[in-house]
Amino acid sequence: MSATTDSVVRMPAPVVRERKANDLPGIAMFFAGLAVIAAGGWMFATAVGDGSDPEPGFAVFGMLVVIAGVIVLRGLFTVAPGEARVLQFLGRYVGTVRSDGLRWANPFTTREKISTRIRNHETATLKVNDADGNPIEIAAVVVWQVEDTARARFEVDNFVKFVGIQTETAVRHIATSYPYDSHEEHGLSLRENADEITETLSIEIAARVESAGVRVIESRLTHLAYAPEIAQAMLQRQQAGAVVAARTRIVEGAVGMVELALARLAEQEVVELDEERKAAMVSNLLVVLCGDRSTQPVVNTGSLYT
Repeated sequence: MSATTDSVVRMPAPVVRERKANDLPGIAMFFAGLAVIAAGGWMFATAVGDGSDPEPGFAVFGMLVVIAGVIVLRGLFTVAPGEARVLQFLGRYVGTVRSDGLRWANPFTTREKISTRIRNHETATLKVNDADGNPIEIAAVVVWQVEDTARARFEVDNFVKFVGIQTETAVRHIATSYPYDSHEEHGLSLRENADEITETLSIEIAARVESAGVRVIESRLTHLAYAPEIAQAMLQRQQAGAVVAARTRIVEGAVGMVELALARLAEQEVVELDEERKAAMVSNLLVVLCGDRSTQPVVNTGSLYT
């Protein structure tokens, strides 16, 4: 792990972790509940009869059976694909149901819905100073998913807001740890090393949101630019650097062409040149090859020395 991610705040160890709840298929329990209600209704109707000779005890028992059937039906709930239900009984976490469809669990548990779908979070455009102190604008998008529903529900107040704030914090930290442009040969920069920077960003965000039971799938920089107040000056510096690099390539190519011309003339014995004539030819060729404008030929009607 790099020095950037070593400084990430270490979160407390999670108190709870996700485990499977004791749930049953809902279809079977639905018909079981209906059967219990029907049996209780039959008992009550039999006890009351035509009203001439009622049996109060049997009637009360039938009503209790009906109430028990209603309680059984109260334990039914549905789970959609890409969702999970976190179950609590008397404030205690008892498990998570991830199987989709109609399910049944303890009727006296509370069942909170948590989405396990893949989500995107895009930060606003942040204005920060890079490692060189230059103000820059930066934004990123992170793709994430709830991996542990128990930690997402109980370890933080609101895991969606938690991911957003920690993502923004990580983006600011990364932006201040690297320069926008690297002036060293092997140094990393935000503009030139996007893959390495985004990998480091993903590692840092994952470390920050792990305590919330969130898995980071990918993160990418979506906006990177100098702040408006220095953008023009930095553009001129980049243009100057490009001009210098281009001129360097031109000079290197011109010197190679001059060397080749002199070598070919000497090899084929086209003309014998002393040092002064070689210097004049080199000067003329460099002017022609390195000039940014087309040259106008001048015919010398005299000798080379007049």
